[in-house]
Amino acid sequence: MRFAPWLRVFKGSALDVTLRTHPGLSTRIIERPGATLDDAALEKLVEQLRQVVGRTLSNGALTYGVFSGERERLSQTIVTLVCETATGRAIAFNALALVEARLNGEPQQIMHLGLVMVHPDYRGQGLSDVLYGLTVLFLFIRDGLRVRWLSNVSQVPAVIGMVAETFSNVFPSPLPGSRQSFSHLTLARQIMSRHRHVFGVGEDASFDETRAVIANAYTGGSDYLKKKFEDAPKHRKQIYNEFCAANLDYQRGDDFLQIGVIDIAAAQRYLLRHTPRALWPGLIIEAAVLVLQRLLLPAIYWFDSSRYFGLLRPRQGRR
Repeated sequence: MRFAPWLRVFKGSALDVTLRTHPGLSTRIIERPGATLDDAALEKLVEQLRQVVGRTLSNGALTYGVFSGERERLSQTIVTLVCETATGRAIAFNALALVEARLNGEPQQIMHLGLVMVHPDYRGQGLSDVLYGLTVLFLFIRDGLRVRWLSNVSQVPAVIGMVAETFSNVFPSPLPGSRQSFSHLTLARQIMSRHRHVFGVGEDASFDETRAVIANAYTGGSDYLKKKFEDAPKHRKQIYNEFCAANLDYQRGDDFLQIGVIDIAAAQRYLLRHTPRALWPGLIIEAAVLVLQRLLLPAIYWFDSSRYFGLLRPRQGRR
């Protein structure tokens, strides 16, 4: 395995790494492609996303978010794309959106988990675990293990359960101890009032704040994602299937708006439960680089009084 791409996670430029996560498949994570790729590369990326949609949805197409091809939308997105190594054919993706909000008077950048699609021939191979969590883990590590809010909109029991079990402080969730805090409510209100276009929810959709349920959610470009409960992928734990069946009207087209955080505990759960073993060497290298950059280098710069290091000035240069 090549380790050089992993080291670029900690450089100042936007993240763009390609690595092997499964035999015969390569995964590319591209941060803000609308701001970093030229016209040809961006057009190719959007076409790859549309090809996956075309192979996955037999009854229509998607027009919201990254599928519009607009640079502005793609400048606020992180795309995780899985391709066949031999042919380069795209077979799965996740389009994670960066959503701006405010909490306690401070700006917050929420990571919206976005739409995940996997070609029918590749389902059941653990790709969803990589698509939903790996990019979030990369950003968490690069940001110095700072707690970050994330959101998820879905009616799929398998996804609702995955989010509830992987991340921390998630609401709504059927797990004991799950409760809606003022922070959850504040962020949910801002997402619904300002960012519906990110997940294809129309203005006519209503929001039940108490249960965090979006009613009639499939009228803003995501129409063809609406499912019957019988067709929605189920979680291995019945508690999540029952939770969705009891709270969502699938005929009308309801979604949960889940909000939670990624923290040290969530990162540990993801590493232990969902990370392919082939990625462990690279993750160890990332952790070592993180320690070097965040702890050791600042200490070395501070005690070296003979040279300039950014804002730090040498002792003899002071007046």
